[in-house]
Amino acid sequence: MRIKIAFIILFTYCVNVFSQDEGISFIAEISKKTLGINENLRVDFKMNQDGDNFIAPNFEGFRVVGGPNQSVSNMWVNGKRTFSKIYSYYLSPLKTGSLSIGQATIEIENKIYKTIPVKVKVSESVSIKKDPNDASYVVNENLHLVAEVSNNKPYLNQGFSVIYKLYFSPQINITNVGEIDSPEYNNFWSHNIKIPRLQIERGSYKGESYNYVIWKKIVLYPQKSGILNILPLTLDVSVDVPTNKRDFFGNRIYTQVPKTVTAGKREINVLNLPENAPENFNGAVGEFKIELSTTKKELNASESVQATLKVSGSGNLKLFSIPSLVTPSSIEKYDPEYKENVKTNIKGMYGNILDTYTLVPQFKGKYPISPVKFVFFDPKTRAYKSVFSNEIIINVLEGPSLSFSDNSKQVLSNNTTNNISLAKSQFKFIKTKPNLISLEPYNFIYSTLFYLLIILPVIMILVVISFFKSKKSSDLDIKGYKSRRANKLAKKYLSEAKISLQKKDVFYVALEKALHNFLKSKLSIETSDYSKEKIKSLLLNKNIQNESVDLFIILIKNCEYARYTPASNVGINNDYENAVKVIAEIDKQI
Repeated sequence: MRIKIAFIILFTYCVNVFSQDEGISFIAEISKKTLGINENLRVDFKMNQDGDNFIAPNFEGFRVVGGPNQSVSNMWVNGKRTFSKIYSYYLSPLKTGSLSIGQATIEIENKIYKTIPVKVKVSESVSIKKDPNDASYVVNENLHLVAEVSNNKPYLNQGFSVIYKLYFSPQINITNVGEIDSPEYNNFWSHNIKIPRLQIERGSYKGESYNYVIWKKIVLYPQKSGILNILPLTLDVSVDVPTNKRDFFGNRIYTQVPKTVTAGKREINVLNLPENAPENFNGAVGEFKIELSTTKKELNASESVQATLKVSGSGNLKLFSIPSLVTPSSIEKYDPEYKENVKTNIKGMYGNILDTYTLVPQFKGKYPISPVKFVFFDPKTRAYKSVFSNEIIINVLEGPSLSFSDNSKQVLSNNTTNNISLAKSQFKFIKTKPNLISLEPYNFIYSTLFYLLIILPVIMILVVISFFKSKKSSDLDIKGYKSRRANKLAKKYLSEAKISLQKKDVFYVALEKALHNFLKSKLSIETSDYSKEKIKSLLLNKNIQNESVDLFIILIKNCEYARYTPASNVGINNDYENAVKVIAEIDKQI
């Protein structure tokens, strides 16, 4: 009897285990098996029991444009529990042909479960059916990315702007935007104009009323004539589309649709400059003037004076050099110090550049500094123009006098230098000190040199040993000091952001400011004028580790996205902790 009972218990246990294992389901479902390369695919990984350590496949051949989105359903019907958990991804195919979605894995009740790979066939672009009830069709018809070019036929080195506008109709809502492909402006000098905050504005697209945001502003200066291409900009956009369903309170239910939008390639016909360029033309294009000023006009010989040659106006100020200042030969001229005060707006560069010379007159008299000629091309008049600086006379009150003509002065000044040089070398053949040798025999043993040669190696060995011990100890101290300093520096820059952890908008503004100020202080550059790509390239050139660079760029992106997307307290705290970490790591590596 006992044997029968034990057998029944064992059988029941095995049946339960088997049925439990058999009852666990983990599958992959796709929204369609065939799609065009211009369409998106939804993949759902479903399970009927909760699990841990979910790992998605690498989605080779696809770009993830949305997700992962997680949904959980836990219902009781007639005393029976029904559980469902789904991880959803939106994918955009990168190529045509037969593609495969690999296995996803998850751990349920200490066992690893895997989905079966799913085959998908991707064809060429397809036309989307006109179905007002289809969310994908609604997004496709009401979302557009446009590149507006201010001048399609600029001259060589003439600036023009490209403004990328994302248009969307009032019936849809944009919840998230991410940049996939940033165009490389080959054969252009480019400057990215920072947009502090994305703002929704009203406008029209193809005669219809639309909302739009300005995503990017770029000022370009072509460096090559002929047909040049501006490559497309591609964005991933998450869009909320209203459905015909309503919730319990009567509010309309929205469905989220990921969409990839691209601004088409633009052709720019760059015109060459007229061939009749003056001899002194060095590539300046725009509208400019030139000025000459000095710190003083009266001084004594051998005293110094600063002469500043300044070119100001609007145009390609950073792409040409200032003409050289010509001075009389009796005035010593040192190499100039270059400075620039140039800003860039949507119309291009404006401001001034200047060369500051240090001049030292050698003789008494009045010395005129002739006007400097500056030649530029004016795109408005389509002609070359020449402007001149003012003439300045430097009056040397005290010093040696010259009673010769101007031509004689130059000859005299040159000959005088040469004559002095020759006079110093006339008597080099006469020795002023004797070079006598003693006739007594030299005994090396027990001499001073003998003992020095014995003692010095021992002393040198001791010095070397002491040096390396000291260096090792110093390196340890420096390493610890750098680590402490890096952490202190990170908290210093992020102090303002930490105060505003509960205020999303204020926090991310302070965080972005802190990141740029950190790079400004460490690298002595205005990184706020740089794009994320240039900042990444700059950090990599400083031999910063890839992990630190990637985390820094992710934080900048989070700051940009947070201007118009909601953020959780968890996400804000994570961004703060990551900022402290990355600033400390970069500081230790610089």
